[in-house]
Amino acid sequence: MNNPSDAKALDEPHEAQLPADAHQHDAPALDKDMDPDRVAIASQWQLTWWSFRKHKLAQIGLWVIAFLYLIALFAEFVAPADPTKQNRRAVFHPPQMIHFIDRTDEGTRIRPWVYEMDRQRDPETLAISYVPSGEKIYLTLFGRGEEYKFWGLWRTDIHLFATVNNRDKFFLFGADRLGRDMFSRVLYGTRISMSIGLVGVAIALVLGITLGGMSGYYGGRVDAVIQRLIEFVLSLPTIPIWLALAASLPPSWPIYQQYFVITLIVSLVGWTELGRVVRGRFLAMKNDDFVIAARLDGASEARIIFRHMLPSLTSHIIASLTLAIPLMILAETSLSFLGLGLQPPAISWGVLLKEAQNILTISQAPWLFIPGGFVVIAVLAFNFLGDGMRDAADPYEQ
Repeated sequence: MNNPSDAKALDEPHEAQLPADAHQHDAPALDKDMDPDRVAIASQWQLTWWSFRKHKLAQIGLWVIAFLYLIALFAEFVAPADPTKQNRRAVFHPPQMIHFIDRTDEGTRIRPWVYEMDRQRDPETLAISYVPSGEKIYLTLFGRGEEYKFWGLWRTDIHLFATVNNRDKFFLFGADRLGRDMFSRVLYGTRISMSIGLVGVAIALVLGITLGGMSGYYGGRVDAVIQRLIEFVLSLPTIPIWLALAASLPPSWPIYQQYFVITLIVSLVGWTELGRVVRGRFLAMKNDDFVIAARLDGASEARIIFRHMLPSLTSHIIASLTLAIPLMILAETSLSFLGLGLQPPAISWGVLLKEAQNILTISQAPWLFIPGGFVVIAVLAFNFLGDGMRDAADPYEQ
C-alpha cells in the first residue's frame, strides 16, 4: 500500500523551491552580492539608481552629455577666439594639430604648440593653400586673448587656452569661408543646439502631462476630443509642417525671437507621444485602491493627479524625455540646415552645417562637417542615456 504521508508529500508544493523561484522573478536586476535586506527597504529611486549603474553605455552617455552642457555653459571661456570675427588671411584655413613634445636646441620640453601655416596662392590656378612655415606657435592655459563678456555680466580676456603671443592665431578645427574660427563657432553652437532640446522638451512636458492626464483621468468626451487632437497632429507630415511654419518667420526678427519660435514649433509636434503614454497610465491607475482612497478622503482632483498619480510616472517620464531631447536637436539642426530655422548671425550646429552644402566648399574644406560629428555624438549619448534610464525605471521587471 502507498504510504499516506507520501501522497500528502506529493500533493504539497515544494516549499524549498518556491522562495527561490519567487525571488528569481521578483528581485530587481541588481548586483548579486548586494545585501537583500538593503534591497528590501530601498526606495524606488534607489533601486532605479542601482540598476542604472549597471548600464555602462548609459553612464558613458551621461558623462558625454554633462561634458557638452559644461562646454555650453562656459563657451566664452573655452573658445579661444571670437566666433563672429572674420579674417581674410585665414579663409578655409586647415585644422592645426596640437603637439605636446617640444624639441629644441635647449632640450626636450613638454608644452603645447602648433605649426604656423603660411598662406600661398598658385600662380596658375590662383588656388590658395597653406603650408607649414616651420615656426611654432606656443599655447598656454588660462592665457589672455580677445576680450569677451562672460555670461553678459562682466568683461574679461582670460581663456582656457590661448597663444603666448596674442598676435598669433591658431585654428584647432580650421576656419570657414570668412576665416572665422570653427572651433569657437562649434562651442558657441553647442549652447543653442543643446539648450533648444531642453526648452522644447520642457514645453512638450507641460502639454503632454496636462492634456494626457486630463484625457486619461476624466475620460468620456474630454478623452475623445484630446485623442482626436493627438491623432490629427500625428497625421500631419512632420517635415513639411516644420518647413511651412519656419518659413513664415519674418527674417527681420532678432535672434532670441527666432530661437523661441523655432523651439515652440518643434514642441507643438513633439508632445503627442508623451501625452499618449500619460493617458494610458492614468487610465490604468484611476481605479486603483490608492486613488479611490484619496478620492474618498476628500482630496481634490488636482491633488490626486499631481500628488498621487503623477509621481508614480516620474521615472517613465524622465526616460521618455531623455529619448525626446535628441529628436528636438535633430529637428532644429534639420531646419537650420535647410535655411528655414535659425539664421545667421545665430550660431548653432545646423547653421554651421549649412556652410557645407556646397560641393566645392566640401572638397576644399571637409572640416566644415565637424559640427555634424557633434550632432551624432550628442544624439547617440542621449539615446544611450535614455535606454539606460528606461531599463532602470522598472528594476523589478528586468
